[in-house]
Amino acid sequence: MKKIYLDNAATTPTDPSVLNAMLPYFSDKFGNASSVHLFGQEARGAVDNSRHAIGKFLNCKSTEIIFTSGGSESDNLAIKGVIEASEVNKPHVITSAFEHHAVLDTIKELESDGKIEASYIKPNREGIVEVSNIEAAIKENTVLVSAMYVNNEIGTVQPIRSIGQMLEKKNKGRKNRIYFHTDAVQSAEYFDMNVDTLHVDLLTMSAHKIYGPKGIGLLYIRTGVSIKHQIVGGGQEYKKRAGTENVAGIIGFAAAVSVIASEAKQSQDGIATAPGLAMTRLRDKLIDGLLEIPDSFLNGSREHRSPANANISFMNAEGEAILLNLDMEDIAASTGSACTSGSLAPSHVLISMGKKPQECHGSIRFTLGRGTTEKEIDRVIEVLPPIIEKLRKMSPFK
Repeated sequence: MKKIYLDNAATTPTDPSVLNAMLPYFSDKFGNASSVHLFGQEARGAVDNSRHAIGKFLNCKSTEIIFTSGGSESDNLAIKGVIEASEVNKPHVITSAFEHHAVLDTIKELESDGKIEASYIKPNREGIVEVSNIEAAIKENTVLVSAMYVNNEIGTVQPIRSIGQMLEKKNKGRKNRIYFHTDAVQSAEYFDMNVDTLHVDLLTMSAHKIYGPKGIGLLYIRTGVSIKHQIVGGGQEYKKRAGTENVAGIIGFAAAVSVIASEAKQSQDGIATAPGLAMTRLRDKLIDGLLEIPDSFLNGSREHRSPANANISFMNAEGEAILLNLDMEDIAASTGSACTSGSLAPSHVLISMGKKPQECHGSIRFTLGRGTTEKEIDRVIEVLPPIIEKLRKMSPFK
């Protein structure tokens, strides 16, 4: 049997249509988009068209899209950019306790440097951040709320629209506006990305999570949001992000978005795409099959969850050992975020939900993709029980 890849939350393979769209911009159409001659203007036109296409997908102006090197840079630009542009004395930031480290560590660093106050809102046992808890944390000096759309580790979907609506009400009559940022890196393929529907001021996306190329991301910045650039150089990206444009990457990003947009048009509501419904069926089959293993449990809400994510803990079995044994069976999964792979510390995501360390060490994240088949799901359900049984016999924790 071919190798089985169930780590699509870490990265996805580049779609053939995306690669084909990119290829000319590595060779024949190689101009610098900032150059005034014919070669440069050809590249500039392609970048502008791509920005317009993605803007249509997000329902925003093309001038509100800033291309970056990826999700981490976009998160950093959103948080540091807002803080450094703020005129509030020691601004206050609210975030969730289980954000991606690109958000969480950026805020912690600013806090440790004495530049901000910060509040970290814990999710409930289902892995959902409650709007009321964010509202209760708001202070007079609050300038930013950052909450991820879909958790990258356990796949739970956060009430972004409700948070945004609450903040809009809070902003009425406030001296300083509270901006709302969402890391939507894991969201674009299956969920509504209309920035007005979500009521967000800033939104992060990354191409390689949606079958586009690595090394290209974006930050949506609503018109009127005060933000300080973090990279100094040329005047690219409306003077908010200096550096020669990654033209091929931008073309690939737009091509990947166009695939999602076309799938959304085929669905009745524009959100629950046919691929998303098919993915949910496979995901549920995987969850049901693996929960047949004794002393196993699903991490996070089953109802409010990405169609592609199944995060399951197996008591008295160590996560890294499970992964190594799966890898020997040509099955790829992960213990959490790819950015923290290799760490022996218990998952900060699961700890924030109130899990005990012993409940975290045996957690495995399976994330499905467009190429995932029912035969592959059957294979995982067949292979994993004897692996868990073997590891439990060797475990010192039983």
